Amino acid sequence: MTAVGPFILSVQHAGTAREMIDRGFGQATPCAKGHSAAFVFTDLEQLYVGVSQAYRLSMSLPTLPLERFHTETSGLGETEAEAVTRVRIGQNIFRDALMEYWNGACPLTGITDRGLLRASHIIPWAECTSDAQRLDVHNGLLLSSLWDAAFDAGLISFGDDGKPIASPALSDVAAEELSIFTAPPLALTPAHRENLTWHRLHRWIAA
Repeated sequence: MTAVGPFILSVQHAGTAREMIDRGFGQATPCAKGHSAAFVFTDLEQLYVGVSQAYRLSMSLPTLPLERFHTETSGLGETEAEAVTRVRIGQNIFRDALMEYWNGACPLTGITDRGLLRASHIIPWAECTSDAQRLDVHNGLLLSSLWDAAFDAGLISFGDDGKPIASPALSDVAAEELSIFTAPPLALTPAHRENLTWHRLHRWIAA
């Protein structure tokens, strides 16, 4: 017998619920006690997409990456070598979290080749004020290597609408290779926008 909808997915994690609403999964409906939101799906295919999205977000949103970082670095001391190890562990965790959050693809190009994807900090690791900020997926973008290089160099940034902003220092050839004027806008949260404001002020080359 084929299951017949509608189907309801109840989400406990408040951050996951907010992200799903922002990503167009619909307005939250009345849900179970202790849960943050519920979403209605008309068929099993839509339900599968919703469950997959909820899982990826719950695995990447704060505070799971930070908890994993604390667990994996709990035995490290304060030597220079251990500090390098701590950074490497943190960056690997951050990359894993961004891969989950962005569904393993650069949102601008659609590239899914892991070797061509970079975990791009918006506020750089060294300039973050806490491990929580360093490992927050809202302080990062999963970009293909060329986009990552341009973003890190301040040759591009992103507006509050998610659209790329080209620096005057970006060459016409680079802009064409990036397809910067036809790239789709990023799906941003308020936390992304706050961090990108910092990037436009401190990293983007205005002239």
